Amino acid sequence: MATSFEELIAKAQAAPIEGWDFSWLAGRATEERPSWRYSEIVAERAKSASAMLDLQSGGGEMLARLAHLPSLMVATEGYAPNVALASHRLSARGAYVVATQDDRLPFPNDSFDLVTSRHPVATWWEEVTRVLRPGGIYLSQQVGPNSVRELSEYMLGPLPPGSTRDPRLARVAAQRAGLVVRDLREERLRTVFNDVGAVVYFLRLVIWIVPSFTVEGYYDKLLALHEQIQRSGPFVTYASRFLMEAHKPN
Repeated sequence: MATSFEELIAKAQAAPIEGWDFSWLAGRATEERPSWRYSEIVAERAKSASAMLDLQSGGGEMLARLAHLPSLMVATEGYAPNVALASHRLSARGAYVVATQDDRLPFPNDSFDLVTSRHPVATWWEEVTRVLRPGGIYLSQQVGPNSVRELSEYMLGPLPPGSTRDPRLARVAAQRAGLVVRDLREERLRTVFNDVGAVVYFLRLVIWIVPSFTVEGYYDKLLALHEQIQRSGPFVTYASRFLMEAHKPN
């Protein structure tokens, strides 16, 4: 593995970014997984669903790993390259991929008995409620408050307190839209970056951590981070996740 700063940066910049796939980071970074095992819960719920909608599916990575898909399986995605990737992955299994920004879902009322979403950028609660059938389930794992804040503040400086990604706010929004929240859990998860290339790749892929990120714009910060890792060991931060399960009343 390359060890010099320039080599690490060059490899991270050249690495392809497609879908929601972090496999390039294997051996370079680690993140604890939430104890609830979201993909396993989705797999179990999918077994009993007849019509399922997955919102903001990325490249369809999670759905492609499910052993069973309902007879009607629809995924939405707003980023054109991911739409093509998800279509390639899922069409052979009879799933449909729809390009949409999700603020207005192109489906009739009461269309799905299961709606899922892993790490959505935003949730349009009224639309989720509208397309769910009475008794239908909404299941989501979302990025929680102050996720990897240590990394954000290393790059950007001190940030104001508070976060819009608060599970308590999500509960209120879901209830206002007519859903009944039956489960809400939050965990903070140790995340470790072993080299500066892993940080660069992560910031290229997860663009809201440092919205203005470019290697050129943050060159001095990255060099200082590289020297810190070389001197003191991996950079440690903490991701935040919350699980929500809600249902639409009959």
